[in-house]
Amino acid sequence: MSEWFDELAEFLRIPSISADAERAGDVVRAGQWIVDLLVAAGGSAELIDWHGQPLVIGEVPASGGVDGAPTVLCYGHFDVQPADPLELWDSPPFEPEIRGEHLFGRGVADDKGQLYLLLAAARELAASGSLPVNVRFALDGEEETGGHSIVEWLEADARGADAAIIFDSGMIREDVPAFGVGTRGLAYFHLTLRTGVTDLHSGMYGGAALNAAHAMIRTLDALIASDGRLAEPLREGLIPPTELELAGWRELPAGASELADQGARPADVQAANEFYLRTFAEPALDVNGIETGSPHLQKTVLPVQAHANISIRLAPGQDPDVIAVTLERMLQEAAPLGADLTVERLSSARPGVVPPDAPAIQHGLDAFERVLGVRPLLIRSGGTLPIVAALSDKGIASIITGFSLPDANIHAPNEKMLARYIPLGIDTARALFEELGKL
Repeated sequence: MSEWFDELAEFLRIPSISADAERAGDVVRAGQWIVDLLVAAGGSAELIDWHGQPLVIGEVPASGGVDGAPTVLCYGHFDVQPADPLELWDSPPFEPEIRGEHLFGRGVADDKGQLYLLLAAARELAASGSLPVNVRFALDGEEETGGHSIVEWLEADARGADAAIIFDSGMIREDVPAFGVGTRGLAYFHLTLRTGVTDLHSGMYGGAALNAAHAMIRTLDALIASDGRLAEPLREGLIPPTELELAGWRELPAGASELADQGARPADVQAANEFYLRTFAEPALDVNGIETGSPHLQKTVLPVQAHANISIRLAPGQDPDVIAVTLERMLQEAAPLGADLTVERLSSARPGVVPPDAPAIQHGLDAFERVLGVRPLLIRSGGTLPIVAALSDKGIASIITGFSLPDANIHAPNEKMLARYIPLGIDTARALFEELGKL
């Protein structure tokens, strides 16, 4: 532990919360910490301002200045989620602490601790003169509040790479690693619905006048899936999973336990059995919030206005621009006669697909098996990583993996990682760079 704890703890102590404007200086300070590490490792790096967002762009060259050495692009983020509510932490969130088998602290799993594994591995190989690849680092400080600056930078970058590594996910369970070969996209919308000029007395107008709360509920209910499958127009373009993928998913923990472990209840009778199909390979529409009327005070009115935030996770193969137009049309068609509905798209990100037979993926599987003694499972992710699609556009296969566990409490109090996974992760990252040297 003495070989890594003090250094990693220094990084984790920086409260680089991108969602808090008062912590903008700390986000920059975390980026500068990485720049200093890379320069001390014999590489080059700079902290750049990309349209108001901090990026770290750096490189550790292959040992011996070998011409034609493969280039590996590493992505990660140095911003973290807010720590609130502070009273639920058992130790200060920005004072890393080892208790039992775990290292606790904000960012230890998402993503500073995992990014550190790649930084330390590249430095160690460079120090021993045995780094077989050029390791480029393209890192952002706003992943938790958007993540689009690094996508824009990548689109403008002409250098490219032979492979990419992203340590920003985790294992299926302890010592069962996984590679992500697909990520879902996202489109997020704000809905405003009006049914008249002013709120009305429910005794005088109830049953005769259009109620905005009722109209919003009816509009949304028309699109919500009842059996885990959205209407066909909202499934346009999705790439179904292969038999190889389905076989791998059957090795994962039962869907019923995945739901139960989070205290969640199945959406319908088939939801548990279809858990991975629905979260990896199907689009999903969710109502993220509704505001209308007076849900707390006893106030007998017909509300005239309702708001809702909704999001649709997009399956690999789907185009957010196409689905957004379809979704807005279907919402307008579902709105009751007399309701004025406005739909505003707030953000979107494309799904990503990684060819599982890409040479970089196969070398990555070999590296993990060499160190961990087990070959990673190939899975998709229900979450969204905008950079994956941008890398795919450039023909760069991404190894999306990590050492976080399902109980890591990312985005929650008492975020943690198994302490033994820090040195093990560094060893695995070293093997990964060595195997990718064969590209």
